[in-house]
Amino acid sequence: MTGVPLVTGATGFAGSHLLDDLLRDHGAVAAWANPAGAGSEPRGNVHWQPVDLVDRAAVSRAIAQLKPSAVYHLAGAAHVGDSWADPVRPLRVNTLGTHHLLEAIRLADLQCPVLVAGSALVYRPSLDALDEESPIGPPNPYGFSKLTQEVVAARDAWSPVFLARPFNHAGPRQSPAYVASAFAKQIAEIEAGLKEPVLSVGNLDARRDLTDVRDTVRAYRLLVDKGRPARPYNICSGRAYRIGDLLEAMLARARTRIDVAVDPKRLRPADVPLVLGNPSRIAAEVGWQATIPIDDTLRDLLDYWRQRIAAPRL
Repeated sequence: MTGVPLVTGATGFAGSHLLDDLLRDHGAVAAWANPAGAGSEPRGNVHWQPVDLVDRAAVSRAIAQLKPSAVYHLAGAAHVGDSWADPVRPLRVNTLGTHHLLEAIRLADLQCPVLVAGSALVYRPSLDALDEESPIGPPNPYGFSKLTQEVVAARDAWSPVFLARPFNHAGPRQSPAYVASAFAKQIAEIEAGLKEPVLSVGNLDARRDLTDVRDTVRAYRLLVDKGRPARPYNICSGRAYRIGDLLEAMLARARTRIDVAVDPKRLRPADVPLVLGNPSRIAAEVGWQATIPIDDTLRDLLDYWRQRIAAPRL
């Protein structure tokens, strides 16, 4: 299979939704998954391939064979909390892996567009809305790895490279390592009688700009079509939600009474109080804005976990 779009990190949260979006317009899509990670879900017209981005030779062979028409690079070490425990891993996966991918595209003499999914955590923490000119200053090892990823992407670009800076996003299929999904999973477990009616939480006062993942992947595609190469774009709603308010909205949908208890293990060593983005650039230059209401996102996320919990274990 050659000449089709490629999604790296296709078994991941955003990657799986991007596959859905691409398949609506393409007869086939190529998908890479980490050989050591979760197994790929069989889908019609998706060509799966296990590729470790840290393996330079493997990446070069795979790109030379595939010759993709476009690359959506979503693979990476994505968990902020884990980056404190092992700060080297996100540098290897996010930065070195991106270098290997872009180098492979150059060696294959391809001119396909490449979308690099970065992060809003490249910015210095601020109490103001962050635009693309805001001061850089990652507050954690994960954010630092995404900043170096951007530097590598700008330096090693052979094809047009589009730089996305997504803020927090949520929706169905999200790992319970992330706060909204953690709430939804616990509620579903409590409703099913699998857990005591006490929901464990971390810091509820943090405020986060939150976008539905389906809006986020739509932005990725629009950036490749209409964005300016090597120019960073925030992907955000422009509204910050208090984590405690998101929890209350989900508890209002619960089918039983649930108490809340703070779990010290869910508190991070350094938690940024506010992450709020300014989406003006992507709106003006690309024509994108978040359209899915947060209530729909939370409803769909909770329903996803209810279905997962109720599904028979094979």
